[in-house]
Amino acid sequence: MTQPISKMLLALSALSAAIPASAFAQDAIAKTSFVENFDTINRKIWYISDGWDNGAHQNCTWSKDQVAVENGVLELTFEQRKAGKRDYACGEIQTRKRFGYGTYEARIKTADGSGLNSAFFTYIGPTDKQPHDEIDFEVLGKDSGKVQVNQYISAKGGNEKLVDVEGGANAGFNDYAFVWEKDRLRYYLNGTLIQDVTDPSKIPSNDQKIFFSLWGTDTLSSWMGKFDYQGPAKMQIDRVAFTAPGEKCQFPDSITCTLD
Repeated sequence: MTQPISKMLLALSALSAAIPASAFAQDAIAKTSFVENFDTINRKIWYISDGWDNGAHQNCTWSKDQVAVENGVLELTFEQRKAGKRDYACGEIQTRKRFGYGTYEARIKTADGSGLNSAFFTYIGPTDKQPHDEIDFEVLGKDSGKVQVNQYISAKGGNEKLVDVEGGANAGFNDYAFVWEKDRLRYYLNGTLIQDVTDPSKIPSNDQKIFFSLWGTDTLSSWMGKFDYQGPAKMQIDRVAFTAPGEKCQFPDSITCTLD
């Protein structure tokens, strides 16, 4: 069951209001391709969310202590610990620069736990003096056997689709990718096309930042499941890449190696 659209818009609009201006000090448009294998966290590239939450729907506070690199893997964690106004702490990382049309790829193992959301997405909004555009992969801990894809155009969503993840998104690493073009948006899971959007009114147009986040809720249970804390949870990101239009694939398993 997907979250009611009104609640989704409330949750996501709070995102832009909550991010402090310091997060955008080096904001710029990036045109070049990159591959990030997370040997370290390059603070010139990545901004770590710290010290706030995105609104009443979120039961944790973003904390830099919940973001770390271990053995070449980025780890975002969720744990019971007093942080800010919340009794739980959670992790989020975002690029400082914005990216436009191209291919976005991430290799992820998601967290366990009803009421948790492991997300790989791009986003831009009012804090950047831009309309709210967004492209999402989200795995809800209540059912890690599925991933939800979705996109927002000027804060209008309603494009959700749930797709089975063979073996479970939490059982091992899976490859998530989307190819964003002016007139087409394609979502891929482990190299297989799972959603093909060709309606221009349902395709974002504004350059966006890349986000990874792990967070929880006490209130959005109809969408994310009833919150049921069973101990610390962990989302792992082994790799993320952006390939600009027309550029060759950057690593052997890239979806761009197989696309026409």
